[in-house]
Amino acid sequence: MDLIYTLYNNTRSVFRLKDVAMLTSETNFSSLNMKLNYYVRTGRLQNLRKGLYCKPNYNQEELACRIFSPAYISLEYVLQRAGVIFQYDSRFTVLSYLSREVEIAGKIFSFRKIKNELLISLRGIEQQGNVTTIATPERAFLDMLYLNGAMYFDNLHPLKRDLIEQILPIYNSKILNKRVQRIFENNGF
Repeated sequence: MDLIYTLYNNTRSVFRLKDVAMLTSETNFSSLNMKLNYYVRTGRLQNLRKGLYCKPNYNQEELACRIFSPAYISLEYVLQRAGVIFQYDSRFTVLSYLSREVEIAGKIFSFRKIKNELLISLRGIEQQGNVTTIATPERAFLDMLYLNGAMYFDNLHPLKRDLIEQILPIYNSKILNKRVQRIFENNGF
């Protein structure tokens, strides 16, 4: 079976070596690596970072979730898209098991560390496609308050209070509960 045909027919656009091995049932990793490098040299695949292979028109959100996994997109990226904060930031803000800032193909991916219990909790996380995980605006709002403390938000109207209250217990934080209550009270939310 042709390797490039298998990858192009897959819905994912970003692959690790082990993903390609599972898709093609290839057990010889050095042979598989040589084939992948051939497709990179001929322009059919891109190798944006060691161990990550992408189709030419890869999904940047999928890449953000695959650089370090487990991870999910949250914070400024999600809140900006939802209209909760207005300040433009071109970075992809991702929560993961470590803190790093990575630049790939001119895009900045900013990773923030969060507790493992929160990282693996799926409450308030949406799965898009096979590997892209992105926080709901309510989860991103709580992540922001949890990691940064007191914050100013430009527009709270896109947020749903009942969803915030459903997600809040996973943080198990009295301080976060007080911050949220204060925001609710100050904004008539």
